[in-house]
Amino acid sequence: MPEILDQARDRVLGNGVGLDEAGVLAVLNLPDEHLPAALQLAHEVRMRWCGPEVEVEGIVSLKTGGCPEDCHFCSQSGLFTSPVRSVWLDIPALVEAAKQTAATGATEFCIVAAVRGPDARLMKQMREGVAAIRAAVDIQVAASLGMLTKEQVDELVEMGVHRYNHNLETCRSYFPNVVTTHSWEERWETLRMVRESGMEVCCGGILGLGETVEQRAEFAAQLAELDPHEVPLNFLNPRPGTPLGDRPVVEGKDALRAIAAFRLAMPRTILRYAGGRELTLGDLGTREGLLGGINAVIVGNYLTTLGRPATADLKLLEDLKMPVKALSATL
Repeated sequence: MPEILDQARDRVLGNGVGLDEAGVLAVLNLPDEHLPAALQLAHEVRMRWCGPEVEVEGIVSLKTGGCPEDCHFCSQSGLFTSPVRSVWLDIPALVEAAKQTAATGATEFCIVAAVRGPDARLMKQMREGVAAIRAAVDIQVAASLGMLTKEQVDELVEMGVHRYNHNLETCRSYFPNVVTTHSWEERWETLRMVRESGMEVCCGGILGLGETVEQRAEFAAQLAELDPHEVPLNFLNPRPGTPLGDRPVVEGKDALRAIAAFRLAMPRTILRYAGGRELTLGDLGTREGLLGGINAVIVGNYLTTLGRPATADLKLLEDLKMPVKALSATL
């Protein structure tokens, strides 16, 4: 057994204290033959410190495309030649999407907008949309609307939004290679205000943007410092017309190593499968990740890419005897 896994068994499994950056890097550098042991340990950590339940979430885009930012992985940027163009969703369509999400057994419905930050029009639509959803569906509402002011944070709390997603995307040292129209620090400031407001913090990122293994470890350590309630883990699905459209897909074993490493860095965090897992891991790898530290999934489609059918993920959870987190337990 590699020394880092022995250390992690004592520190993380035994005491619930996550690995530091050097420890995460050691896990990310484990040879293939030790990957099953790392995944097994990560699963034991997840079961001990989070329990067996899996949180299921659906997402919908309230405003798609036309974003003024230049996030190099994103087909919703209005600065690239990718084929996504600006579209707004009306309130009845939003409510219907929430109903369909709840029908899958999901407890969480996240409203996403492709913007730098919300303007008055978007905040008005959010207020009306959240009220309509809460009146029609028994589901928790989360939001992802870009960078916020303190007033907007307070307004979302008042609406009843219980969790806010704002991904750091990658580590601080690599961020300028991926986004130039705003800074990593600006994202961090929004997350600080969200945490102070009492909303749950959802913050993760994308692996495979061109970062080094050392920078993946840096990213895991920075997320652990933030201590978010939830970390969505995406793997780059290269989109045509974006600056990263020709990047290679993350290797399945590297993705699984990252899942184990991020779990060992954050033993108590909801670690959620998000975009790109279908391409990177396929069905078998998806199963391995659920047995290697993942304890939440986004079901159905993503913002601009197709996901697995919700029924396929729910059947997999049933096969693995992993109960879906009940809504009543989270309200």
